[in-house]
Amino acid sequence: MTDSNEFFKKLLDHLYDGVYFVDRQRRITYWNKGAERITGYQAEQVVGKSCSDNILNHCTEDGCELCLTACPLVHSLKTGQSSEVEVFLHHVRGHRLPVCVRTSPIYDDMGKVVGAVEIFSDNTQVVRARHKIDLLQQKVFFDPLTQSGNRRYLEAQFPAALLEIKEETVKHGLLFLDIDHFKQVNDTYGHNIGDQVLCMVAETLRSNLRSSDIIVRWGGEEFVTLLRHVAATEVKTIAEKFRALVERSHLPVNHTPLRVTVSVGATLLREDDSVESAIERADQLMYQSKSGGRNRVSFSE
Repeated sequence: MTDSNEFFKKLLDHLYDGVYFVDRQRRITYWNKGAERITGYQAEQVVGKSCSDNILNHCTEDGCELCLTACPLVHSLKTGQSSEVEVFLHHVRGHRLPVCVRTSPIYDDMGKVVGAVEIFSDNTQVVRARHKIDLLQQKVFFDPLTQSGNRRYLEAQFPAALLEIKEETVKHGLLFLDIDHFKQVNDTYGHNIGDQVLCMVAETLRSNLRSSDIIVRWGGEEFVTLLRHVAATEVKTIAEKFRALVERSHLPVNHTPLRVTVSVGATLLREDDSVESAIERADQLMYQSKSGGRNRVSFSE
């Protein structure tokens, strides 16, 4: 490697963003420290492999896998144009992370496209969401396993949400999510893997919440999210996004991907709701999803 190449490599390794290069065959030729930090994949695990192997498994919020259908790197290689898209990559630990991806072609001295570069970075909402979790470090409001809020945290937030509905005529949504066949996961793989699945699902949900929303572990394999300032259509859209992202997540167990799904009950809060009445309504809707075949959303205002 020339001195200039070594200089640029060190420069790229000091970037906060993830950066990697591919050649015309989409083989990864360089993977910087930022990419290692964001994805958990080390350079030795990916360099020499093809991005078409779906390592990062980019997908849209509705679960469409871009690496198989509309890869932004392929777009740059074929058209010689740059592109930018918001996607959700697959972390080495199994959960989904929202990132902004920017790709550009790489030209040789003759002006021929010889490869492409992808730069990806954490979306701002993730930083805000993680900051909110830092505020939950008080044990009374914190679930230590999943790093989410607990029941007490939702109960503490609920009165203010109801007051906003009454005084500001805004709408809030509530999602009740239950991991499908979770007992089977524990029985087959053991409780340690079951705990890792809980953490994977919680991280996927938490990483993709808006800054105004909250997530709590309600109990066992159940999670509840409070969605602030949403219309009915937004509640359904967000619920479907969470369902699809969980479905597209997986935990590597003995070199085999372990996947789970969630059944979701979605509803709007009402002025006369209590925590108990809202949870009961969302829970009943979740069981509609269970009885309807699981891995689906049931919604009612």
